[in-house]
Amino acid sequence: MADWGPVVVAVILFVLLTPGILFQIPTRGRVVEFGNLHTSGASILVHNIIYFGLNTIFTIAIRLHIYTG
Repeated sequence: MADWGPVVVAVILFVLLTPGILFQIPTRGRVVEFGNLHTSGASILVHNIIYFGLNTIFTIAIRLHIYTG
């Protein structure tokens, strides 16, 4: 049996937390902008920290598992 839980969580979080797609923290003019499709180094760093934290919470703390087979 393969455990697909971490893979599914990582892919979903990567798509949702890509800077500029749904939202961006921080932006050039405001704190949060939605759907502007522009990125900066600071926003990439913030989104990486949020991604790592949520990925860790879902895969280690909650122990989300999806088994196939």
